[in-house]
Amino acid sequence: MAHERLSRRQYITATGVIGGISLTGLSGYLSDGGVQEETLEIVHWWTAGGEEEAIESLLDGYQEANPNVEIDNNPAPGGAGSALDVAIRSRIVDETPPSTFQIWPGESLRPYTDAGVLASVEDIWDDNMRDAYLESVMEAASPEDELVSVPINIHRLNNLFYNVEVVEDAGIDPEGIEDPADVLEALEAADDAGYVGMAHQTTTEWSTVQLWETVFVGQHGADVFEAYIAGETDDLEDEVRESLDLVVDYSEYFSPDAGAIAWDEGNAQVINGDAAFIHQGDWAAGQYGEAEFEYAEEWDYVPYPGTEGVYSMVMDSFVMPEPNPSPEATEAFLEYCGTVDAQERFNPIKGSIPPRTDVPIDEFPPFLQNQMEDFEASEEQPTTIAHGSAVRPEIKSEIEEAFSRFIETWDVEETTQDLLGAHEAAGY
Repeated sequence: MAHERLSRRQYITATGVIGGISLTGLSGYLSDGGVQEETLEIVHWWTAGGEEEAIESLLDGYQEANPNVEIDNNPAPGGAGSALDVAIRSRIVDETPPSTFQIWPGESLRPYTDAGVLASVEDIWDDNMRDAYLESVMEAASPEDELVSVPINIHRLNNLFYNVEVVEDAGIDPEGIEDPADVLEALEAADDAGYVGMAHQTTTEWSTVQLWETVFVGQHGADVFEAYIAGETDDLEDEVRESLDLVVDYSEYFSPDAGAIAWDEGNAQVINGDAAFIHQGDWAAGQYGEAEFEYAEEWDYVPYPGTEGVYSMVMDSFVMPEPNPSPEATEAFLEYCGTVDAQERFNPIKGSIPPRTDVPIDEFPPFLQNQMEDFEASEEQPTTIAHGSAVRPEIKSEIEEAFSRFIETWDVEETTQDLLGAHEAAGY
């Protein structure tokens, strides 16, 4: 089912007003720079392991600067963000939005900007922030050419992680894998040696969506992928079909219990030495750290073959819904998220890199320092479908439905047509 669109008319009907909060001249600040007593309700989906620790560290830093603010940490976990999305849409229509909520920047913001229910945060972006933030991140934070969010991190999607001992035992040189088709040969070699080739879950569709888009970029380049996400699909049938064919070939080497596990259970197979490879965002490395699985000795990674020079971005940001129940506390929180202190606290624990370029790297583990180096060297930084920034939610929903059927049938022809028609089916 496609995501329900929020319309300005629906919002006016439900609330009687469209909030008109301006961030200019907000009163209520204390002389010490904190804000008056307000409750900041923050909704997010970070409830597991390092993610939970990261948001707690972020909130601790905010509270140190704003001791008079009470924090209502109100997570809405599940469904790769879909549970949060449903909850937020309902609350906005009911005129009971939280102070702020986590959202992928980029196209995920458009239903809210179309409905006029996010305040501009242009005033929060002072010259210091604008100079320090990466331009590609700022573009994602302003889908309508007006800044409405503050991104706090960047994850990389196009990684291929592996168990060092397993690939050595199977005679595989990950550095020598040149393109997505060569990945198939590596999976076959791992299988021949008695290991799971790729630890992959098919319980839900998102892991296969992100694998497909990464294979697509690896085979055909970021420019062709950008054409696809823009809806310019008339001449892309062969490219879409080729990438789906390869994913089907990969599926022969997925975890035998792929249809019954979550992604982190698949990742545990890499840690335990049962599987050779996993394709995931760099959040997978957080699980390795918790397991005391040593980087470069027991596990390592390469950019997904064929995507060298590409840094596929998965980002998180916070916004200011309007009308807002705690405008001063919310503005202060968004300002804090854009600081060096906030990003230095949050990202090393979260397993991501900061969108500011002036955050010291000393507190980041070696893997994330390597990711920063890869980002600086990257020539292309596309956003992603599976994690909400590349296409509107309605289009993403059509693609997810196509992949939900695909992982049941592995029908390349049907899925090719579904993907080529996803934009039109969503009304775009």
